[in-house]
Amino acid sequence: MSRRTAQKFRQAAISAVGSLRIKLLLLCCFVFTLFLLASLTPSFLGWGQQNLPSASIDRTSSKGYTLLINTWKRYDLLKQSISHYTSCPGLDSIHVVWSEPDPPSDSLVKFLNHAAKSNAKDGRYIELAFDINKEDSLNNRFKELKNPITDAVFSIDDDIIFSCSTVEFAYSVWRSAPDTMVGFVPRIHLINPSKENGYSYIYGGWWPVWWTGTYSMILSKASFFHRKYLRMYTNEMPASLLEYVRRNRNCEDIAMSFLVANATGAPPIWAKGKINEIGSTGISSLGGHNIKRTECVNRFVYEFGRMPLVPTTMKAVDSRGTWFW
Repeated sequence: MSRRTAQKFRQAAISAVGSLRIKLLLLCCFVFTLFLLASLTPSFLGWGQQNLPSASIDRTSSKGYTLLINTWKRYDLLKQSISHYTSCPGLDSIHVVWSEPDPPSDSLVKFLNHAAKSNAKDGRYIELAFDINKEDSLNNRFKELKNPITDAVFSIDDDIIFSCSTVEFAYSVWRSAPDTMVGFVPRIHLINPSKENGYSYIYGGWWPVWWTGTYSMILSKASFFHRKYLRMYTNEMPASLLEYVRRNRNCEDIAMSFLVANATGAPPIWAKGKINEIGSTGISSLGGHNIKRTECVNRFVYEFGRMPLVPTTMKAVDSRGTWFW
């Protein structure tokens, strides 16, 4: 190869490297500009946090929500949960579903009242009440509230915590559709083509929901619904169905999903939210859990005279904090 040819190759290589550097620099500038625009656009368009629907709550018209928390001899979890949720801006009142044989201790009541008073912001007063039940039954969690002050009920177990921003987002979704259930734990009923064991339907846990993106129930362990459904569950649910739940100590959440779907003819709404479990595993971890739930679904279909659950693939996502939907 001649010296002139080698020099041409050397110049071409230097030119190619320089061009590549320029392209990489332009790409970095482009990516930086995108991030800058993404961070500035909300404030340019007036989408700041001060304009969130949950931040300005009209408390003169039953706005805000009631925390309905189910508990059983897990006082540390109850304290932790209520200490957290009392700092959420939309919370107006707390009802603790108490089904233990002994009443709550004075020290527990004192601690929870202090948490409600000290954690509430902006001069709010959060009402705290214990709903004492003589009988230990899963139906107790859906008894009609005495002197409710909000239409919205946030039903939660004592071993689950969501960030306040996540709860407020779900509450804003519920306010757009107050007749339906809005929550964080979806489940699905599946048609049983083989009719094995005489069952027309099968209860599907989380994995069928994850695989298909379809659900037809929102579990009441973490959900919003209208307080009227507590009255309907207590006074209008078939007595045989309530007895079935009491005797089997399971499926009260499925029963509530049936009740709401039967009343509305519409599916629930799954709100995206990170679940923080602070307790040990519950009855869902026991052997035969899904079989028992399948029995419940088919029994409730018989009680209602039809399958009222409506499948859906819709999911509510707070796009303000999401890059990829």
